[in-house]
Amino acid sequence: MFVEKVTFYFDVVCPFAWQASRWMKEVEQVREVKVEWTPMSLAVLNENRELSEEFEKRKTANWGPARVFAKVKQEAPEKVDELYTTMGEMIHPAGEGGKQGYGAYDEIIAAALEKVGLPANIAECANTSDVDDLLRGYHAQAMDAVGDEVGTPVVKLGDTAFFGPVITRVPQGEEAGELFDAAVKLASFPYFFELKRSRTENPQVN
Repeated sequence: MFVEKVTFYFDVVCPFAWQASRWMKEVEQVREVKVEWTPMSLAVLNENRELSEEFEKRKTANWGPARVFAKVKQEAPEKVDELYTTMGEMIHPAGEGGKQGYGAYDEIIAAALEKVGLPANIAECANTSDVDDLLRGYHAQAMDAVGDEVGTPVVKLGDTAFFGPVITRVPQGEEAGELFDAAVKLASFPYFFELKRSRTENPQVN
């Protein structure tokens, strides 16, 4: 089964997007797919929603990394994949997720940019609104593809997009490929919309 292009919309701070992205990295090894990594934003998604004080502080923190990815997507799109892996590893396996407040991810952003060889001054956009229109545009692409009542990730398989998959553990090798094949098969049926069940564990990031 072959899909020429997959578009994966992510917010680097989301552990569910992270787990799904690691699944797609496995899929790249066992299926002929080309993944386009595109930022979306939990901060934009939750902008006009009533949140608890804790989640409001998280939203404030979440702007920074998403803005950086919007700028990198525009100026060095070939680096988005590598930067996502690098920054995601610093956030999720290292236990640095869920930060709160203005500039909370600044050190991680700076370290990740340096590690992948991107200019340090890209980080300057993290705490300004300079690239917010750009970020909103990328985010709108995901919402236009799948609808408004979703979160991150959004995965577009060919012409059909879904929220998810929501996975707590990452399948490896051929198992990852088989899960991808099943997702593509569901996407090929124009009248399929969703499957859902209660989640019994948090993402098992390692």
